[in-house]
Amino acid sequence: MATVSPPWSYTLQLPHDPRAPGIARGTLRLILAAHDMAELSPTAELLAAELLTNSHRHTKGPYALRLRAAEPDRLCVAVWDSDPRVPPGFAEEPPDVLVGVPPEDAENGRGLHLVRACADAWGASVLRELGASKGGKLLWAECGRGVAAW
Repeated sequence: MATVSPPWSYTLQLPHDPRAPGIARGTLRLILAAHDMAELSPTAELLAAELLTNSHRHTKGPYALRLRAAEPDRLCVAVWDSDPRVPPGFAEEPPDVLVGVPPEDAENGRGLHLVRACADAWGASVLRELGASKGGKLLWAECGRGVAAW
């Protein structure tokens, strides 16, 4: 008889602290190992690191890492923050259009372009403040087995 693993999800609330992205990446590795998905760690960690760093650098408040089993052998990595503005590098342009690519000698600004290049799918949702909702935005990216980060 085949065993079916139930869907799972985790949310890690993070303070606006420079150590938070590193703590979140370590947590991500532990969760993937616990769910027998450790081979997704390199890609998932890259996606999480870029999304977390973007939230840390461009917002003032807390943020959260969300991990969800999208389907068998697939993972959705998402980061919520309280700022509802979707960054230009992640807005809904056609996939072949990279808006705001920094010059070659720039020291930053490539993170969301890396996410778009390494993820199987990606997107953004603006969240409205309703009831207990905190509003803000959710940037997400999916990866699956057999997809390498580089």
